[in-house]
Order: sequence, then structure tokens, then C-alpha cells
Amino acid sequence: MASRSLNKVMLVGNLTRDPELKYTPSGAPVCSIGLATNRSWTTAEGQTKEEVQYHRITAWHKLAELCAKLLTKGSKVYVEGRIAYRSYTGKDGQQRSLTEIILDDFIVFGTAKKATSSTTGEETPEEVSAPAANTVESGIEEAEEEPKKSGKKKKKDESETIDPDDIPF
Repeated sequence: MASRSLNKVMLVGNLTRDPELKYTPSGAPVCSIGLATNRSWTTAEGQTKEEVQYHRITAWHKLAELCAKLLTKGSKVYVEGRIAYRSYTGKDGQQRSLTEIILDDFIVFGTAKKATSSTTGEETPEEVSAPAANTVESGIEEAEEEPKKSGKKKKKDESETIDPDDIPF
């Protein structure tokens, strides 16, 4: 039996820039995201120090489109994925290496970017509280459990329609 291994990264941080959505020559969507994580500590002299780490996050396919749609610079987000190392030759002929996190899942804390209504041209906020980007079932289960807790059935708001293009599978 082959030995098992694990390559998993989990980070909570703030986006350093708006997501950048591009398409490969074959048409596959790919989204690049910058994420900053902070760490603070107190030195032996009692001085508080802070360190910031910057991470390159890459999402592919439907998850890439969801990132571009839901995330904005400054958003606090949980990301989960795997670490990948790549080497390439730059335009100047120098060999370069790159470390990135290939996104498997994400959760946006707070509200997402505002979507523009196609009929009125007004901006309407979309709330994204907890469902993970590629685990739609868990978000649906959470939504179904809420009415049970309060004892009342929640009326479905007509503005809460699910677009089939937003489902990542």
C-alpha cells in the first residue's frame, strides 16, 4: 500500500487587491487573488511587533468566476487549498520560482461586492455570510435549519434567487 500524504493550506486574511479574472487560450477561467495575513507578538523588552505575510491565491474554473464575482479588495476571507511551486523563465531570461495556493474552497466574512441591478441600474447588496464557494449543499442545509430554530417558516424572498451559473459543479 502506498503511503499517504497531505498538502493542505488554510488561511484567514484580507484581500490585498481586487480579483483578476482571465481566461486561458482553451477558455478555462483562472482568477488571481492576493491575500495578506498578520501576526503580532510582544518582544522580551515589551515591544509589540507585527509581521505581514502576502500569499498568491489562484482559483480555476467555476470557483474562479465565483471569486471574481464575490470578492473585493479588503474583504476578510477564509481560503482553503493546496500549496504549489512553479518555475519559469522570465522575459529577461532569468529563471524564477513562484509559490502559490491553488484554491479549493473559500468563505467570505461579511458582505460581498455589490451587484448592479440590470433593470434599475441601482446597486443592490448581496449577502454572503457563510456558505463555502464549492460546498453549496452545506449552505442550503444551514438555510433550511434556520426556520427550525425559530419555530417559524421563513418566507422565501423573491430577491434570493439562485443563478445556476453560480453553482460551482
